[in-house]
Amino acid sequence: MRKHNILFVGICSLLLFSTTSCQKIKSIFGGGKKSSTTGWAYNDSKNGGFEYKKVKGQKAGPGLVYIPGGTFTMGRTQEDVMGEWNNNPRRVTIASFYMDEHEVRNIDWLEYLKWLERVFVSYPEEYRKALPDTLVWREQLAYNEPMVTNYLRFPSYAEYPVVGVSWEQATEYCIWRTDRVNEQLLVEKKVLAHDPENQKDENNFNTDAYLANQYTGTVKKNYKGVGKERRAVRWEDGILLPEYRLPTEAEWEYAALALVGNTKDERISNARIYPWDGTWLRYANKKHRGQMMANYARGKGDYMGVAEKGKKDMSNDGFDYTAPVKSFWPNDFGLYDMAGNVNEWVSDVYRPLSFQDMAEFNPYRGNVFKTRVTDEDGNIAQKDSLGRMRYRLQTDAELANRENYRTADNRNYDDGDIKSRLLSDVDWKSKDTKGTKDMYYVTDEETTTLIDDEARVYKGGSWKDRAYWIVPGSRRYLNQKKAANDIGFRCAMSQIGGKKVKK
Repeated sequence: MRKHNILFVGICSLLLFSTTSCQKIKSIFGGGKKSSTTGWAYNDSKNGGFEYKKVKGQKAGPGLVYIPGGTFTMGRTQEDVMGEWNNNPRRVTIASFYMDEHEVRNIDWLEYLKWLERVFVSYPEEYRKALPDTLVWREQLAYNEPMVTNYLRFPSYAEYPVVGVSWEQATEYCIWRTDRVNEQLLVEKKVLAHDPENQKDENNFNTDAYLANQYTGTVKKNYKGVGKERRAVRWEDGILLPEYRLPTEAEWEYAALALVGNTKDERISNARIYPWDGTWLRYANKKHRGQMMANYARGKGDYMGVAEKGKKDMSNDGFDYTAPVKSFWPNDFGLYDMAGNVNEWVSDVYRPLSFQDMAEFNPYRGNVFKTRVTDEDGNIAQKDSLGRMRYRLQTDAELANRENYRTADNRNYDDGDIKSRLLSDVDWKSKDTKGTKDMYYVTDEETTTLIDDEARVYKGGSWKDRAYWIVPGSRRYLNQKKAANDIGFRCAMSQIGGKKVKK
């Protein structure tokens, strides 16, 4: 601090700065900054020690690419040859966010499994729950047995996208990744130390538990606050990152199109069918002309093209199943495999008519609002046996006076209420429907559905899909507990605060 004061005086004397300029320099070193509303000094232990740390913006977490927000036309803008009409065009706006450069790989998932096995000694079921379903490779009339035994664990497949992972498993991975990244940030700040021998079961680092003072860990030195105060890092310090999560469908589609490459002065010169320009599925530039832009099935029985002896055949993409991440060219956001290779889970609950219902800004269906569990005195309840804070759904009574939302579970909002159940040929009063007009197939005898609140959207097309499905506007769904050999995922993170800060 003495050196800071000497430097402060020296700069002011040599450069003959004004009093205002000197005050600005002094504020850089943690002193002299005052509240514009009360006049009280920030970061001064003599007047209460209210802390204010100016943070320009959020740094990108490991593996993430910054996606600047904007407006775009979401939905299928090409002919809907399947006749589903479940993604009609609609202009929406997406806030800036971050997204994984490529799909989560087998090596990433193996790291996750190893951590679960090492930490949850008393709860081995947590490891078993996270195992991908490798039997998704089997078919009654095809020989894929080598993929069953080798795809996840054999080193040659380490850089390939993980598959056989359900939506629920992918969501749990995002939670785990959030905690590991924030734990590492605290280690790098020399607040905590890695101590794998003592971090078992409930005594593992969890971001929520740490911020609620229910996790201590192995402390190297407490973070320095005002004066001589030594304390744990707080959210207000701007050091920890927000959660990794699955992207919303709108975010994913916006990131896949990457129209930033065709935009100047807010004018889009060319719309896109795929994550690249033009209607062709082969590379257009001279150096790589003719090579495939994505890993997809080009027709009946054609998954990789024709082999050619002696040289690399440009008509053969070289990949019979999936391909290693980053095998094909990135889009204008720098994202790989936003078309083909594997489909990708997004966070949304599926409804055919979602785009008639959802908000214009950050559209999303799937909100389930929760609050922390507290005791009778309002104190936050202790963490659970896995080291996580406990949450519960907000009750309707708690939300009775709210105007922006009235119920905790909004997956079915404006789609499962009485108003939206009115079908002329169905007597809703005589049937226990518990669903929506979008979801139900009505016959003379019964009302059934394949769509419910656990139906989750996946997008992007895969190694075994035709070109129709690699259009970003295409969408399909699967139950959140199920998995497939052509569905993987990547993570996203909300951007908070100001503009992006470069690494």
